[in-house]
Amino acid sequence: MSLERESILECLSNFTEPHLLCDLPSAGCIKQLEISDELIDIVIELGFPTHQAYRDYLRSELAEHLTSLTDHDHINITIDSKINSHAVQAGVKPLNEIKNIIAVASGKGGVGKSTVAANIALALQLEGARVGVLDADIYGPSQTRMLGIRTAPEAKDEKHMLPLDGHGLQVMSAGALIDEDTPMIWRGPMVTRALEQLVSETAWQGLDYLIVDMPPGTGDIQLTLAQRVPVSGAVIVTTPQDIALLDARKGLKMFEKVGVEVLGIIENMGLHICSNCGHEEPIFGSGGGQQMAAQYGVQLLGSLPLDITIREQTDSGKPTVIATPESRIAEDYRRTARQVAAQLSLRKLSSGSAFPDIQPGK
Repeated sequence: MSLERESILECLSNFTEPHLLCDLPSAGCIKQLEISDELIDIVIELGFPTHQAYRDYLRSELAEHLTSLTDHDHINITIDSKINSHAVQAGVKPLNEIKNIIAVASGKGGVGKSTVAANIALALQLEGARVGVLDADIYGPSQTRMLGIRTAPEAKDEKHMLPLDGHGLQVMSAGALIDEDTPMIWRGPMVTRALEQLVSETAWQGLDYLIVDMPPGTGDIQLTLAQRVPVSGAVIVTTPQDIALLDARKGLKMFEKVGVEVLGIIENMGLHICSNCGHEEPIFGSGGGQQMAAQYGVQLLGSLPLDITIREQTDSGKPTVIATPESRIAEDYRRTARQVAAQLSLRKLSSGSAFPDIQPGK
């Protein structure tokens, strides 16, 4: 049966991809659509990394969705991923070896931002991306401990350091340059200079994403990042209670003022999971992240639990995504990471990077 191209595109337009939170045609993900009397051949190119298991799931869901037009045997769906470089704030030059820099920030300390940043980075890597982590918290670096790094970086040449390896991630942190017990007693200009050096003097190698673990607040480091580091998007981490949300709003407004796209909000510690009985309880309140996202017109990218194993695994240098990759919590991190990257894929591309056009059908 010959099917009209418009009918297939209309059917696909009624299917919401769960990470993009929109349909595939409007997201520019339909690379090819060919129709014959016997077969519908669709090639989908997602702008974010996806593990084969998710591609298989999406293929099955799309085939089922299209059965209103024809049966499964007449549908061939190919799903690929292509990670593009996205536009950064005005007046800042992109870095050659890094496609996208994503800042993970919070308005206040104690919301689990660094733990979220480490697990999101590892999750993106498991989905197939090349990922790095920059620990921008000069006063209180923690990524070396969280990622099990015990060595100092080596020099590549007179101007560059090689990034450290943390479970396959390319990592750089002030914590790798000084003794763990040595405090950074520096004034603001020294701190901002240190951040610039960590970014520009690390020999990053072909990254799809560099996750920047920001210090809490809206001070010197945040302004330096916004003015001198090419950031493709920012993610705000908060907990559900009102005090944390109040400070998170300040962080979100700061990125808006300096022209950095806010990709959305991650609500951490949304549910406490009892280690004895598995009972779940929203001890910090519920719905705060969703309400804040709705207020500012951004997405709630994920809601992550409060669980003792997260703390234990991170303290041991093996975050949850690596320590228990098949667990429910690891899947929560992976789903959140896909959503972060998916929302970035909907943003404006940098010059010379674009999704392919739909090819003419037969």
